Amino acid sequence: MSASTQSRPIRQIVHVIGDGCAALSLAARADEVPHHRLTLAHPDGAPPRQDHIWGFWQIPGLEAAAELARHRWTCWRVATAEGEALLASQKHAYYALHRNRWESYCTDLARGHGVTFVSQKKLKDVATAQILDSRPPAVPAGQMIQHFIGWEVAAPRGSFDSTQAILMDFRCDQSRGIHFIYLLPFDDRTALVESTMFAPDRQPDVFFETAITQYLAAHCGVAKFTTERTEAGAIPLGRLPRSTSAMIGLGSNGGAIRPSSGYAFAFIQRQIADTISRAGQTTATTDRGGPLAVRSPHKPVDLWMDEVFVAVLRHWPARAPALFLRMARALDGDEFALFLSGEAGWVVRLKVILAMPKWIFIKAVCRLILGSSSPNVAGVISPSSGGEGAR
Repeated sequence: MSASTQSRPIRQIVHVIGDGCAALSLAARADEVPHHRLTLAHPDGAPPRQDHIWGFWQIPGLEAAAELARHRWTCWRVATAEGEALLASQKHAYYALHRNRWESYCTDLARGHGVTFVSQKKLKDVATAQILDSRPPAVPAGQMIQHFIGWEVAAPRGSFDSTQAILMDFRCDQSRGIHFIYLLPFDDRTALVESTMFAPDRQPDVFFETAITQYLAAHCGVAKFTTERTEAGAIPLGRLPRSTSAMIGLGSNGGAIRPSSGYAFAFIQRQIADTISRAGQTTATTDRGGPLAVRSPHKPVDLWMDEVFVAVLRHWPARAPALFLRMARALDGDEFALFLSGEAGWVVRLKVILAMPKWIFIKAVCRLILGSSSPNVAGVISPSSGGEGAR
């Protein structure tokens, strides 16, 4: 055996089933795991790819995404029929990023790093490869789901204030559960307007579409508009059961979705960065590629707090507008962004805890301990293709 052959590093073959946000975000950084050879497999039976908006706050590690984003806001608002909270941050602005733009950017980088793209049925070396599964996870029947329909609309000039993002406005029909409007104004005449519900069951399309039309008329003074683009999705809320598959989950299938909000994009990037960092630590000492280790990007305490919060939403949905408003009023803009991005410390967590009504949260904890908040796991559903990285 020649000296050059002996010095050549041993590469671990890694197949990623799925070619969405998480898979492509890993593939775009394939040059940072030179001891691994990546292949992305387009899943059999995958739905057609559709563009939609992902939202995130600026935190370290998201610089490339911020550069590609369509718009940024340094002010955002949470509103209810009882009042509102306006928050601002120059350091942690809120960004809107098109899925298509991010995935095209990642695909170009991945191809330049030698990543292979195939259909799932054409995967080779399956017996010797590590297989990561980035397909949306199965969701137990009865799970709380964030259902939404969004319209990107064009209206007369002066219709929108492009300096403020509306994260949650509960001044809409609350008769069927937790319902709010999410509005991202890109300029004074163009905005993404989403009608969103937190509930186990999905309402008919007409419910969401009527809510958008009524909100635009009542709160933006917009009676006439054109719909430039639509998007829809279903994002699971709460912690999902671990998969029984031998494959390791990645992205939404690896626990990246924030259980209480549905935010995923920033957490996927954190999960990828951690995976790459751990691989680098291993190969630095062994000079060979071992299986990639994928961990949840969430801190255990945040997962626990989210689980309690989702239990409260499930059992006391009418309290949701006041709870979200209390949280927003308890924090400044920097704290709010860090909390929802999973970057908050104990001071911020305590501010949120102290702002909440204690009795219903104590009852929610008791329900969780007794197991009465668990969804029915007799059947499963799969979220739409909008699930991974949405919000």
